[in-house]
Amino acid sequence: MDWYIAVLKKYAQFNGRSRRKEFWFFTLISALVSLALGVADSVLGLPTFGDGYGLLAALYSLFIVIPNIAVIVRRLHDQDRTGWWALIMFVPIVGILVLIYFMVQDSKPGDNRFGPNPKQDNGSFTV
Repeated sequence: MDWYIAVLKKYAQFNGRSRRKEFWFFTLISALVSLALGVADSVLGLPTFGDGYGLLAALYSLFIVIPNIAVIVRRLHDQDRTGWWALIMFVPIVGILVLIYFMVQDSKPGDNRFGPNPKQDNGSFTV
């Protein structure tokens, strides 16, 4: 749950780098929350919208759009790619597959133009 909260704390932070773990745990927990809210919408009989989203699930989806884009951009930065690569998701089928491929790749070792590698201890000590 810490990885999910960490992404929400960086709500609209598009600079820096994010680890695979941060991205995938955020994605997993977001999917589980969406599923739970969808069930709650059905049980409570809340109105649905065009694609079958209930009110709670739709509100959550709106809330999570910006953090989701931000963590995708930071994940791309971790591989020394510009965040503009996220736009590839709008290419039907192939774009999503390419983006998933990017998301499963490991970090580029060491520092890059987007900052230090979050996987490596940079020797800093905080109290």
